[in-house]
Amino acid sequence: MGESVVADFVGRIHTPDIGADEPVSGRVLLSQRRLVLATTDTKTTMPLASVFDVAVGTVPSDLRSFFSDTVTIAYSAGNARRTAVIEGEPDDMDRFTRVLFKAILRNVTVTVRHPAKVGGHVTDASDRTASLKLSPGAIGFIDCPDPFTVDLSTVVDYERTDRTLGGKTRPALVFEHVPETRTVTSIATVPNERALNVLGRYIKLEYSEVLTEVEELDPTEEELEILVSIYSAGGEASIADIVTGDATRTSMVLDSLREDGLVVDGERGTALTRKGQMVINSYMESINV
Repeated sequence: MGESVVADFVGRIHTPDIGADEPVSGRVLLSQRRLVLATTDTKTTMPLASVFDVAVGTVPSDLRSFFSDTVTIAYSAGNARRTAVIEGEPDDMDRFTRVLFKAILRNVTVTVRHPAKVGGHVTDASDRTASLKLSPGAIGFIDCPDPFTVDLSTVVDYERTDRTLGGKTRPALVFEHVPETRTVTSIATVPNERALNVLGRYIKLEYSEVLTEVEELDPTEEELEILVSIYSAGGEASIADIVTGDATRTSMVLDSLREDGLVVDGERGTALTRKGQMVINSYMESINV
């Protein structure tokens, strides 16, 4: 490949160059600059600069029956947009996924405001330029006056938006995370839609797993009332602050919330967990529709 290879394994692949509907065995080689998918008869080379989306565990509908542990890569080839699907052993795919995201977002510079909000209150933080540093389960914002790292396991919500900086409108990600007990909102403005897509996918890696668990929950009105009370108190509250009627009944509801992993006992009372915060976010979205 002419440059250092950071991933090299044999898996099952499907690209537009393969003259068959089913995936075939092939070699996957990744460097800091390009991805090569080679079979006995074909070779597909895509510069990482052409990759505009990476979906982990998502497969085009016509190939869904052929793949399990997968990464789907969308890339540009001239004026055309193409899709390649890769499947391999779980360990190979875990490593490949990590280094692929890291290679695509290498040297990407963002404008970040952190913390933009703390517990719902807007701060006076200013915008500053930073570089991205990806590590397993985390995103670091470095090369700036106050570098910081966001643990993906603490992210409770995120959305895509646009921000105007220096007279130019650019795509941005607004994401909420709970490093301790209070929700922190950070804003990262990126240079283009490509970077926005890939960074958003990386944030979603762990977020989507917990979101699936949250969507399967069906909290009662009493449970939601208590969760909202804790949220309104800043994410942690004593039982005296959240009793909505009978104290014994409130204690029983709290026990149910603990069993569902929505609250835990904190230093100053009962605190929302990440899942509890995500339930609140879903509830807030439903009443604001």
